[in-house]
Amino acid sequence: MVAPSSAPTPDAAPKPSSDEAPPQREARGLSLLPLALGAVGVVYGDIGTSPLYSVRECFGEHGVTADPASIYGIMSLVFWSLLVVVVIKYLVYMMRADNNGEGGILALVALIMPKSSAEKKRAGTAALILLGLFGTGLLYGDALITPAISVLSAVEGLAVANPIFAPLTVPIAIVILIGLFLMQRFGTGRIGALFGLVMIVWFAAIAAVGAPWILRNPRVLWGLSPHHAVRFFFAHRFHAFELLGSVVLVVTGGEALYADMGHFGRRAIRLAWFVIVYPGLLLNYFGQGAYLLAHPEGAATSFYALVPRPYLYPMIALATVATVVASQALISGVFSLSQQALQLGYLPRLTVIHTSGHHRGQIYIPEVNELMMFGCIAVVIGFGSSTALAAAYGAAVTGTMAITSVLFYAVMRDRLGKRRALRLLVLFLSFDLAFVGANALKIRHGGWFPLTVGALIFIIMTTWRRGRTALGDLMLARAMPLAEFQAQLEANPPHRVPGAAVFMTSNVDVAPPVLLHHLRHNKVLHERVALLAIETENVPEVPEARRLDIRELGGGLYQVTAHYGYMESPNVIRILAAAKQRGLNLPLEETTFYLGRQSLLPTGRSRLARWRKRLFMFLTRNSRSPTYFYGVPPESVIEIGMQIEL
Repeated sequence: MVAPSSAPTPDAAPKPSSDEAPPQREARGLSLLPLALGAVGVVYGDIGTSPLYSVRECFGEHGVTADPASIYGIMSLVFWSLLVVVVIKYLVYMMRADNNGEGGILALVALIMPKSSAEKKRAGTAALILLGLFGTGLLYGDALITPAISVLSAVEGLAVANPIFAPLTVPIAIVILIGLFLMQRFGTGRIGALFGLVMIVWFAAIAAVGAPWILRNPRVLWGLSPHHAVRFFFAHRFHAFELLGSVVLVVTGGEALYADMGHFGRRAIRLAWFVIVYPGLLLNYFGQGAYLLAHPEGAATSFYALVPRPYLYPMIALATVATVVASQALISGVFSLSQQALQLGYLPRLTVIHTSGHHRGQIYIPEVNELMMFGCIAVVIGFGSSTALAAAYGAAVTGTMAITSVLFYAVMRDRLGKRRALRLLVLFLSFDLAFVGANALKIRHGGWFPLTVGALIFIIMTTWRRGRTALGDLMLARAMPLAEFQAQLEANPPHRVPGAAVFMTSNVDVAPPVLLHHLRHNKVLHERVALLAIETENVPEVPEARRLDIRELGGGLYQVTAHYGYMESPNVIRILAAAKQRGLNLPLEETTFYLGRQSLLPTGRSRLARWRKRLFMFLTRNSRSPTYFYGVPPESVIEIGMQIEL
């Protein structure tokens, strides 16, 4: 059976990328402006809809009184959090820690994963990988909260316009979420072009409603000074620290800047931020602060209170559309994250459907989509309001932000030097750990939910990885060294039949158990036999020139290794086409594929805990068939069953 991942080849080391968009984008002639407009819609949806609820939570039921000193203090915290976390951490430095142009926490994990036996022994490597996997799990927990709180916040504007809508906010939000998840199967290609336009209108609108209030109360700009944040902490002490759990809501979309770097490039993401997103956010946040200076009693509705009454319903409609766009971008990101995880060998095989023939990032994973839909609906019903959700929001993503900072140091200490990387780590963690500590206080108020989801995903990923390793060791013990197998073939040549056979394996240096089982019972072998292994390297994409390694062994035997990046999906038909160009002709109509189907029993002597064995068995039973996953024509497949005690 083909292993989901294996050690990369020595020449697979990541190479530094430039500030330009990835080569595949440049080759299509896409200029910087269209990429920047696309980034507005895809990258900044989450952080762009934060004004709907973030300021309200700072002055809400668990916040502070909206007196001038507190308003200046909160505005200062908002401004400096955006500057340090988003601008300095992510836009300036984090984007330098790329893996061949790709970003995100799994890109960092891939960079840290050992590429040689010496690196495997490097102290702390395993702990860093586990830390990165836990951060990945936390992103899944956050992904269930974000669509729910965004859509609920937008729909709750109806109750502001007319209290009669208050009992209908939850049902309306559920209907919107169901429609959002149901349309995923059609792909984002057709509506993707509208994302940027919708979000540009959104940022223009929130800036337009915030600016007049700043002009009426320009003294709110005093909040730009950091000394107001310091005074706020001296005045409110522990309560000010507790409020960081609400302030962090303004930066919760920061991870998307880094994760989507490979789709748009650094320059486009930075241009979109400084020209469109950052001005819009600051004008709206300070506009809400200016409104509260004049109307301190209006903290509960500070966002919609900025909007002139005749434009209230249009703004509610625009906010709803913007939150749908933000949720769509996050769902697509979860699909991409899941694909990376399964290609790196941390998730079982899933149904990966490419919804576009031109853009590799446009995929649809039905299993993930269904779980997210039911999870988001359960969250909306269980929490009931965006205020209740705000207590749960941030507990997971702040942990991911802190973990990302640690992984950044591990990757960049060789690129920037240990001292400089350490100084940056201290700066980043001074904010990250403060936010983590503040959100830890929210665990009993709902923060337990995303943390629980993250922990479950972490257990699944580590169990699958360890289970695959244990199973691989058992299969290797049943295999035969290739040299010994060839010697036996020469000594006792079997009857050869016309055609070709492909035996999929995790190690081309041994004769896999499926081949031995077939030869032992059927007593025949095809004229041409290819041992095909699919290796996932720790890079996003592998160039076509390096896709295949083919070695002729003699006697009609061939070693074939297909190399793929963790953002690519293997396809056997394409592998055969590439092999033909390299001189190995395996006609599809004449080729039989032999796959192993293991029946696992938890009674073996592997070092896995019994509960992990049972979980791994459950995941194995419910993973996609390798026939489907690797694009093998089902009519050409023969599966050979084997019983294995794990």
